Order: sequence, then C-alpha cells, then structure tokens
Amino acid sequence: MGRSLTLILVVLLVAGCGGDDSADEARSTTTTVAETGPVAAADLTAVKTYLTDHTAELVGFTEEFRSVAQDYAALAAGVDHDYARLLSEHRDEVAPLLEQAKELWTEGNPYYEQVEGIVAGTPSLAEYDIILDAGSSKAEDPESAVPFDLELADGRVLEQPGNLYNLTEGMLWGTRPDYTADVQADLDADGTVAFGEALPDAHVFAAAADAFDRYAGELHEKSQAWQPTPSDAFTSLVVMVPTMTEYFGQWKESRFVRGDAATSDSFNVVSRLSDIGDIISGLEVVYAGVEPAIAEVDGAGASQTKDELAGLASFIGDLREQESAGRRYTPEQADQLGVEAQERGTAIAGQVTQQAAQLDVEIQQ
Repeated sequence: MGRSLTLILVVLLVAGCGGDDSADEARSTTTTVAETGPVAAADLTAVKTYLTDHTAELVGFTEEFRSVAQDYAALAAGVDHDYARLLSEHRDEVAPLLEQAKELWTEGNPYYEQVEGIVAGTPSLAEYDIILDAGSSKAEDPESAVPFDLELADGRVLEQPGNLYNLTEGMLWGTRPDYTADVQADLDADGTVAFGEALPDAHVFAAAADAFDRYAGELHEKSQAWQPTPSDAFTSLVVMVPTMTEYFGQWKESRFVRGDAATSDSFNVVSRLSDIGDIISGLEVVYAGVEPAIAEVDGAGASQTKDELAGLASFIGDLREQESAGRRYTPEQADQLGVEAQERGTAIAGQVTQQAAQLDVEIQQ
C-alpha cells in the first residue's frame, strides 16, 4: 500500500536471515564478541517491555474488532446479504456497530505504529509488518504482497489482498469499493452519503478481522519470546529512521493534504504525520537502550544523535499540531517537508551506522 522503501528494506532483512544456519551462527558469534566490550552497557529490557506492552494492546484491539465484525456479519446473514435490506431494516443496529468498529480502528492504529520501527526493523519480526501494515496486494505488486489469502465464508478466496490495517480502513470508510456493498449507505439518514459512510462486504470484513486478530496474537507471542540484541537495535535504527520520503509521499496523496481530491485508498483516517511521530517515538526508545554503550566510546556523538532524533520527532510533532489546528499543507509543501525530514533521517542513520562500527556491532543485511 505504498510503503515501498520500507517494504524493500524489510524484505531484504527477512531474506538475509532466513534459512541459513551458518549465517545465524556467524551473526550470533559477532554479537557475542561485541558484547564483551563497551556494548555490554546496552540494556534493551525497556525495548522489549515497550514492544510487548504495545502488542498486548494491539491484541486487545483486534479481539474487540473481530467481535464487532462478527456481529455485523450476523446481521448481514439475517437478510441473506441483501445490503439494501440491511440498511433499511437494521439501520439502527448497523450504524452504531460500524461507528464502534471505526472508533476501535482509530484507537488501535497507534498501538502498532508506535512499535513499527522495532517490528519492521527486526528480521525475526519483520514479516508481521508486511502482514499488518506495509504489504501490498498481489494485484498491486506481487513481489511486495502480503503472504496470506483470505478465505471467505461464501467460498471466495481473496489472494494476497493487502495489509490488514489498510484493508480494513478501506472497507470501513468506503475507499475500497471492491470490498463494500454497492448501495448508497446513508448511515445517519441525513439525505447525503458523506466520506466514511459505507457498508463493508460482511464476508470480507469478518475474514479480515479474524486474520487481524490471529496475526496480532502471533506477533505478541513472538515479541514475548524475542530476546533483543544490540545488533537488532542498531539495525532497526539504521533501517527505519531514513524512510521519511516515502511516508511524506503517502501523506501528500491522502485526504489530509488533497482533501476530497484524494484518490489514495489508505492513510485517510489517521494522518500519516501522526503515524510518523509514533514510529519515531518507538525508535527513541530503541536508541535510549544503546546510548549508554555508544557514550562509552563517543560521548559527544551519543548526545548528538539523541538530540537529532528528538529534533526530528519535534519537527514532525510541530507539523502535526499545525495540521490538527486546521492548517492544510499543499502537495508542494508536503514534498519540501519530506525532503527536510529525509535529510534529517539520513544523517541520523549515518551516525548510528558509524556508532555500530565503533562498537563492532553488526548491522544485519
């Protein structure tokens, strides 16, 4: 769904760590040697706690979301999936049910975004970023498509339909007409159909919500078992900090910049600026875990990188505050701001790469 740079990096990470026992042993040996030196000062306990706290919240969201989808599917089944009847006979039930689903989705979005930098930047977890948040559909790009199909209760199979956040956003807010009913879904009965008024295909909604809950649960289990290494931490920073151009490009194409002229089917409900801020906040937690080790060999450099990462977070936060206060940026401004953010991110990643080299910590490829 448009996260090409991040996804390419994630795919490279997964490819670089899968199925090669000798490579795994070499990687383990490298880390062990490094940890006998200054990098032993790294304490990544807080990183793991941060991750598992958020994945637990994610599971709480997906469980509720799945329940709402099942209730909606039951209503649709009661009218033989005649969506005109569903709206006319059950509007008082359907409208609040879908509003609840949207509220849950909006509240649940940051639970993942705040740990995306860790998940997408860690080879053993990176596949879940593709599944939940970054993978495309097979129709868009087979090479970056999600690794799952959706089997629907009516016998249809949706082959690699796209990541679960974007898929569910599109069907709930109506930007994926292929997964919504072909009816004028005036849910509030005010005589108009506004953005966000749509009736999801109940079969697709139920299957997507079920998959969402299943994969969120798997991510939580793997996060609990994960033992973060300095190599994991440095890799996630180097991979995920310099992805600003792509994120700003997605923001530029969303309703937050283009308004009703937007054609993007995702990132229209929660501003991409908010997502970027959440991602950086998680990466700040990661850097805090390795900063003491870096400070032992380069105190000034450790402070500089910490300050520049905080500065990038502040830069994004200021933009988001202005947007929330009503400012509408132009596409040209979005491009310019993306260039500035990318330059900041690239500089930070370069510093972290040098720091990893000083500590003899491997950046996983």
